[in-house]
Amino acid sequence: MRLGDPPAPDELDPIERVSRDELMKLQLERLQWTLSHAYANVPLYREKFDSVGIHPSDCKELGDLARFPFTTKQDLRDNYPFGMFAVPRERVARIHASSGTTGKPTVVGYTRKDLDVWAEVMARSIRASGGRPGDMVHVAYGYGLFTGGLGAHYGAERLGCTVVPVSGGMTPRQVQLITDFRPDIVMVTPSYMLALLDEFESQGLDPRESSVRIGIFGAEPWTERMRTEIEDRFDLHAVDIYGLSEVMGPGVANECVESKDGLHVWEDHFYPETVDPFTGEPAGEGELVFTSLTKEAMPVIRYRTRDLTRLLPGTARPAFRRMVKVTGRTDDMIILRGVNVFPTQIEEVVLRTAGLSPHFQLHLTRPDRLDVMTVKVEVRPGFESRAEAGAALRKAVKDTVGVSVEVEVVDPETLERSVGKLRRVIDKRITRDN
Repeated sequence: MRLGDPPAPDELDPIERVSRDELMKLQLERLQWTLSHAYANVPLYREKFDSVGIHPSDCKELGDLARFPFTTKQDLRDNYPFGMFAVPRERVARIHASSGTTGKPTVVGYTRKDLDVWAEVMARSIRASGGRPGDMVHVAYGYGLFTGGLGAHYGAERLGCTVVPVSGGMTPRQVQLITDFRPDIVMVTPSYMLALLDEFESQGLDPRESSVRIGIFGAEPWTERMRTEIEDRFDLHAVDIYGLSEVMGPGVANECVESKDGLHVWEDHFYPETVDPFTGEPAGEGELVFTSLTKEAMPVIRYRTRDLTRLLPGTARPAFRRMVKVTGRTDDMIILRGVNVFPTQIEEVVLRTAGLSPHFQLHLTRPDRLDVMTVKVEVRPGFESRAEAGAALRKAVKDTVGVSVEVEVVDPETLERSVGKLRRVIDKRITRDN
């Protein structure tokens, strides 16, 4: 694949070259500041800390953080809109918010220093992905209250790249601009990248002949099989980026293109933990929890992300721990007749079934007091044996996931496409018995 050498040591930020011990010393200093800042300026944190009898001064070492209470998305909603801010509203330079489709939106704020840090970690992430100053970056994440577009935009500018702020939608025009402008890098959700690939092929263009050599994909879980699908069809390096608006936005962690072995967490700004999602106790593998270390406007203490992963030692950036690629969330888990199922498990099976495209949805119904999952999946153009493909998928899901499902193979380009996060699950079950 088309890529230059990994960054030379003098191309990295100085912090990327420190030892693990030096990084941990900096983390403790910043953690102690964050706890004090939150306690002094956010009523919720003062109440939470006081309720369990702990004070910021009790944090003497990094391990003491586990004694402090968690923050949840509900805490942010309960303090809507600005109750989580630790600085006067007049000092907030920008506000972002979630869509609020399941309740009040979660609102986040940034001081000018916070925005500077965000641009810094995004630039670091793009460079870790293989980007370099002078590269052209096609940003197809949505702009506006969603953090993806502006986060990618300012990070690419900080690195010294040329930014094409396309945003989402207008898929044929996206392909035209990629063809005409010849960008080096595309930043978008992985599901929408598949839509772009399909559009290339529907226009009679070979995606492998495009100028794009790096794709930086985030905002939704995706699997190694999807990486292979994108890399093979587009002849590029597909690299994972991680973030969430409550902690900062994209750029909390990123894969290094030379290793692609998990996402290095930028631990000088974000301190990660993993806990048992049911007990909240520390666990080697479990729910990812983050504490911000430098945020001024809206510090977060032990924020429960609901993402499932595990932490490993660093490789390409030895001082920084890696998080394994997130392929599921505690709130994405489907309990189907007593079996825990994640959409990414179905995706793995779909991607290795001949004749089926990566575009699928899971429809959940309860027709006769018993839950039924129907996998609606698009056939690949030109593939004729739909019945055989459906039967193969049904058997493979049963053999590998352990549940029986219905399968409906539909025409190409008939399922809903998304320019943001893909809606994989359509839950039509009623909440009471029939």
